[in-house]
Amino acid sequence: MEKFIERNLSGWAQYPRSTGRTYRPEKVQGIADILHDREEHSYIGRGMGRSYGDAALNEGGGLILTQRIQRLLAFDPGTGVLTCEAGVTLERILQVLVPQGWFLPVTPGTKFVTIAGAVACDVHGKNHHTDGSLSRFVVSLDLLLADGRFLNCSRDENSDLFWATLGGMGLTGMILAVTLRLRRIDSAFIQVDYRSTRDLDETMRLLEDQDRQHTYSVAWVDGLASGRHLGRSVLIHGDHAGLQDLSSQQRTTPLDFGHRRCWSVPFQFPGFVLNRLSVGAFNGLYYRRFRGSHSSAIVDYDRFFYPLDSVHKWYRMYGKHGFVQYQCVIPFETSSAALVEILEHLKRDGIPSYLVVLKRFGEETGMISFPKPGYTLALDIPVSGSQLFSSLGKLDRCVLNHGGRVYLGKDACLSAESFREMYPDYREWLNLKREFDPENVFSSDLSRRLRIGGARG
Repeated sequence: MEKFIERNLSGWAQYPRSTGRTYRPEKVQGIADILHDREEHSYIGRGMGRSYGDAALNEGGGLILTQRIQRLLAFDPGTGVLTCEAGVTLERILQVLVPQGWFLPVTPGTKFVTIAGAVACDVHGKNHHTDGSLSRFVVSLDLLLADGRFLNCSRDENSDLFWATLGGMGLTGMILAVTLRLRRIDSAFIQVDYRSTRDLDETMRLLEDQDRQHTYSVAWVDGLASGRHLGRSVLIHGDHAGLQDLSSQQRTTPLDFGHRRCWSVPFQFPGFVLNRLSVGAFNGLYYRRFRGSHSSAIVDYDRFFYPLDSVHKWYRMYGKHGFVQYQCVIPFETSSAALVEILEHLKRDGIPSYLVVLKRFGEETGMISFPKPGYTLALDIPVSGSQLFSSLGKLDRCVLNHGGRVYLGKDACLSAESFREMYPDYREWLNLKREFDPENVFSSDLSRRLRIGGARG
């Protein structure tokens, strides 16, 4: 029997917290042994703990840590097809394969996540409007089921289970290995364009126009601006740089660059450090840096995709209570009115959002995968006061009224009723969950909160 350690854990946002028994197997067989012994009422996989909410928490149950299941199993340098174990991080893939001229086809805003976690959340990135989510590039999955069976799942083999697992939040089985297609690159650099906007209308108009011309697109939104400046932003568009785009020095080693010095937030910030004045001052400085100009630069991929990864434990800036990240997607048809309603609602309720990001999504994939065509808004909100959660409930209703939904990989507060309205294919997913996991062995705090898969599911 595998040894366990009881630990009090959280997601990256430090809210909520939960106590479970953690198992750290050395090999894949160790995972199978844990499930065979069935010492806990339920289990959930946990990688680097970078999901924001309670998706990788399991109060009173078992958490199977995958950090030691981390081998790169096979790579075809001709096609860019990689097979790796569940606990391999995106950072490791980049370290090994960028020097060989290959890059991740889709990446979230941090490289410190495991490939299994990325698949379970069906992560999206700045290129969803052109390339979709990670599921489009996954060739196959090796899955360990609750009854001990090992299955290979792909578009052609066990295809229903394949699509249920992509975005399935780790609830269909333990992902043991992933095969995916990478992207060929000529350099480790990104050609970036910056452009400021005066308000939300201009932000959305330019995003729509510029997204047709660039692979990567995101808008940093000044979450504290109001009135006629509501939604003012800095648009950031990027494309992989070719050799002709690089300086003579960069062309000597186009697939290498000087990595950033990292620093760590040493302690929990007192609550008064992050406030409207301090964040408003930063937002004003950042916006004025690009105001009235259209500038471009060549930056390495680390600075473009992972700006916060150089600040270890940056969640401490939000203080001891942590924060929630609220991310929703609104269909294009109703997005303009909905985004104004969301931003103004936060102002009325006095709920500050210190980091606001806006992007456009492309096509929808998976059964309960988050992305769908529309605008996606992500908000970092400090946890303070009971009013926050009633206010988030109002946001959920606004999102529902406009035909949108909330991202489960970051959620900490959504109700089961709202989840069912937001994800109409849930019933199809639930039937597969019950077929392959009838005893609901794979369960988490998130799944119980949303009543996914259990007796009340």
